[in-house]
Amino acid sequence: MSEAVFYFGGYRANQQDIDAWLRSARLQRPAIKFRGFPYPTGASSAGDSAVKAFGRDGKLDSVIDDIQKNDADTIYIVGHSSGCAISNAVDAGIDDPDKNTVLVALDGFTPSNAQLKRPSTQVWGAKCNGVPSRNLPSNPTGLLKDRLRVFIATNCTKMWPLHFSLVNANASNDLIGDDITKGYANCRANLLFLGRSMELP
Repeated sequence: MSEAVFYFGGYRANQQDIDAWLRSARLQRPAIKFRGFPYPTGASSAGDSAVKAFGRDGKLDSVIDDIQKNDADTIYIVGHSSGCAISNAVDAGIDDPDKNTVLVALDGFTPSNAQLKRPSTQVWGAKCNGVPSRNLPSNPTGLLKDRLRVFIATNCTKMWPLHFSLVNANASNDLIGDDITKGYANCRANLLFLGRSMELP
């Protein structure tokens, strides 16, 4: 079964960050077609701002079109942090009922109720020694509770290391500390959403 992944980085994720994530992901899963997108320049961390900026010059529509033309059996649409606003918008724009897509939100904006109704939708947060990641719902109910999954991280009790542990399996307090710009440092892509044990490159 063929698979493809479209990954949308979170606030301040630049092209170098995305390239590091893609290199690691492709080494771990060479059979999967990975594409990645940095956070749009000039956007704030707000969801509306992210989607508007990403949609400049038809980029949002172009990515939706690329997904609809993709012939992979399963297509993962993955967002991290504020990038989840973009991945949610991309997913919402797909109008092919036969397209097998899996929407994944990694510690970011929650998908819509319509998206949460799909059993394949994944919503991830993280914990380390009982400390929750910044966007892990404290008391999920209804559809969100059914879709929520928790990644157990190690040595990530600070806010940014724990937040980035969902995309960078090497994240730690020592590596990232309090610096959001170091989230992809020494990146080993966390491919937890694929539902398999990670493999080192």
